[in-house]
Amino acid sequence: MTEAQYDVAIVGGGIAGASMAAFLSPGTRTAILERETQPGYHTTGRSAAFYAETYGGPDVQPLTTASRAFFDAPPPGFADHPLLSTRGALHVVRDGGLSALDALERDFAASGVVIERLDRAGTRARVPMLRDPWTITSLWEPGCADIDVGALHQGFLKMARANGCEFRSDAEVIAIAHDGRRWQLRLKSGDAISARVVVNAAGAWADWFARLAGVPTLGIQPYRRTIAQVIGEPPLPRDLPVVIDAGGDWYFKPEADRIWVSPHDEIPDEACDAQPDHYDVATAIDRFEKATTTRVVKLDRAWAGLRNFAPDRLPVFGFDPAAPGWFWCAGQGGFGIQTAPAAGLLCAALIEGRALPDALTRHGITAERYAPVRLHVAQAA
Repeated sequence: MTEAQYDVAIVGGGIAGASMAAFLSPGTRTAILERETQPGYHTTGRSAAFYAETYGGPDVQPLTTASRAFFDAPPPGFADHPLLSTRGALHVVRDGGLSALDALERDFAASGVVIERLDRAGTRARVPMLRDPWTITSLWEPGCADIDVGALHQGFLKMARANGCEFRSDAEVIAIAHDGRRWQLRLKSGDAISARVVVNAAGAWADWFARLAGVPTLGIQPYRRTIAQVIGEPPLPRDLPVVIDAGGDWYFKPEADRIWVSPHDEIPDEACDAQPDHYDVATAIDRFEKATTTRVVKLDRAWAGLRNFAPDRLPVFGFDPAAPGWFWCAGQGGFGIQTAPAAGLLCAALIEGRALPDALTRHGITAERYAPVRLHVAQAA
């Protein structure tokens, strides 16, 4: 049997693996191993697809902010149209829930993120169909934008291939072990692969893949998130902002002549092809109708995706001190799309032993903040 040899084998062809591969040097022999026939089948392809600097909290925000320059000016030929479409986000609460808005405002006060407090009139002007309990005050985040996730993902894969990366689909890893020098991987197809570095970019399967390799797990937990696409009456204006309950019970946004509504659920799940639960879909619609004067007249479709979080809800980027040549790229929650350019730059620099570029450090990004060693320390404690 012929063994294919690489410097870096990236397990997972979603946005995490693709963005990292795109920023690795052409001299680094790289392969992306994707178990599905098409990349992005799971979480990447099911994202709500908006860029919001406040999403994920103040420790994730530097990665999001540092990614904006790439979104605004990707390399020539990356995509044939803009990656972002400005929409804005309105964060609202019911009467009595003002502490959630206060906390959001306080968390980002020194970040440089533009957030504006609106009164009742300003809130109604932005989203006239909100019912009274939700209009007392709000926070307006003008920088929020829709992301063309498909174009972003395909652009990164194209960049990776241009750098010499080999993409393998239907490449499920069924066995992996370190021989003291390199990682040896066996695929379901029977192919054998050898790599100096293995990148765990397996998303919801991150801990499962670590167990397969005999590497200590980090507690990466998949959570199910549901979205329903509905038709409302009267129709929402297409330029309406994303509207987010700061208390965490729902969000909605227009999508062409439809509406995407979510109960903002985070239900612990196993790594799987996630499917929407009827109860969660009904909950999303019920919460949307109670918060607005718009009536849902038809459910078009619904889907679910798995977001994966580390115990401290920060992403995990870096080499594992307990396993030679094992690199984590996991725990990106629901913010993996909007942080992908910065995360890809960060991971590529760490893998190749380069200093972090100024595009990251000027936003205060350090390798230590997201390193996996923090979770080993936490588990030991």
